[in-house]
Amino acid sequence: MTENRLDIDETWIDPDDSPEWTDAHFRNAQLSVGGTVVRKAVGTWTKPGRPVSENPKKQVTLRLDPDVVERFRATGKGWQSRINAELRKALGI
Repeated sequence: MTENRLDIDETWIDPDDSPEWTDAHFRNAQLSVGGTVVRKAVGTWTKPGRPVSENPKKQVTLRLDPDVVERFRATGKGWQSRINAELRKALGI
């Protein structure tokens, strides 16, 4: 049995009242040609997203000793970047 609910907001929004697209919206939008995605969308309508890096990081799976991980985690936010910096220092790069 269905019930009547008074708390449902059924306010109709006129599509003509939608915000205008800016050049930034078009630059960040997904581009598809013939159903094939040529460029994925970046960010959302209100948050433009992170800029694309020229040298993006690679995600890897790495097993480290628990005490090493805990020591780096104890240093706070950004601990993964500090591990990367220590590895670069150890490799001399």
